[in-house]
Amino acid sequence: MKILHSTPTEDGFFMPAEFERHSGCLMIWPERADSWQYGAVEARKAFAEVAHAIAQSERLTVFTSFEGYDTARKMLEEHIRVIEMSSDDSWARDVMPTFVKNSEGEIRGIDWGFNAWGGLIDGLYFPWDKDNRMARKCCDLLELDVYDKRAFIMEGGAIHVDGQGTAIVTEACLLSRGRNPHMTKQEIENELKKYLGVTKVIWLPYGIYLDETNQHVDNICAYVAPAHVVLAWTDDENDPQYNMSVKCLKVLENEKDARGRKIKVTKLPLPNPVYITKNECEGLVDFDGEPTRKPDERLAASYVNFYISNSAIIMPAFDDEHDDEAADILRDIFKDRKIIQIQARNILIGGGNIHCITQQIPE
Repeated sequence: MKILHSTPTEDGFFMPAEFERHSGCLMIWPERADSWQYGAVEARKAFAEVAHAIAQSERLTVFTSFEGYDTARKMLEEHIRVIEMSSDDSWARDVMPTFVKNSEGEIRGIDWGFNAWGGLIDGLYFPWDKDNRMARKCCDLLELDVYDKRAFIMEGGAIHVDGQGTAIVTEACLLSRGRNPHMTKQEIENELKKYLGVTKVIWLPYGIYLDETNQHVDNICAYVAPAHVVLAWTDDENDPQYNMSVKCLKVLENEKDARGRKIKVTKLPLPNPVYITKNECEGLVDFDGEPTRKPDERLAASYVNFYISNSAIIMPAFDDEHDDEAADILRDIFKDRKIIQIQARNILIGGGNIHCITQQIPE
């Protein structure tokens, strides 16, 4: 493995879209007691369901601690690879490498800096040093060269690309004080262009209401095809999310992508607000003497937080009246892929969802 100090763009590399073919996928086994209630028993069942759905068409690697290895190995199908690697939590999208490729199909990784979504300003845990080392370790394991970009705080959930020159991000996230406060919006955009191989960055103002990542884009908007996105949506004008989604829609309707195309927006309904219960909170240990969740706290539930595998769309369900409607919309878009819905409340309690716990490796 070479640690590279050039940029992907100058080397002819770019980030492919998630809807393109993958050679594999990465996940991290849930263990952290202040994230996953009651010893992560239910979270592990949900993670295993996601893993088995992905592994139907992709080679899946799951990373786990020494303590979690035997449980992971027992719960996961034998064709899923389980590797011991230390981490601070289970958000593979944000701590694993962002993968880029060139026209010959060579794959490299990007090792962004990770500070638990805000460092000492508004980060969600401390320390985060194990997570910050995972991307480079993963590239070493996969025998891929890696770009050293640890000086720039970025997470995989903060970016979506079309693989054809366009990236979508949110201002709420990338301009937050806990990430790169010394940089202007234009300077951040320039770095994205250098490292993702894009020529156009579309800035949405917001993500999902109360999303603790400072509103990652992957919870509100995702590319489903070139010049086509889904956008999380509610018709309830009294919901704080309504105005946030309306403002994002206006941006998308008035933008063109890197190739000059108007962007088609398909509205994906949000589930009814999801609130954590007192019993669920009692299953979480305190962090630094303080509870990580409070009863009746609203969670950032969204159907947009799905994973596009080679053969399926693995999407969250919430035992909600909108589950079937959201699945039908994605079924109509992805006619060549199976729709697999997984009850994801026990992932959501940890703070994210199915897209957040996965990271694809392009083919």
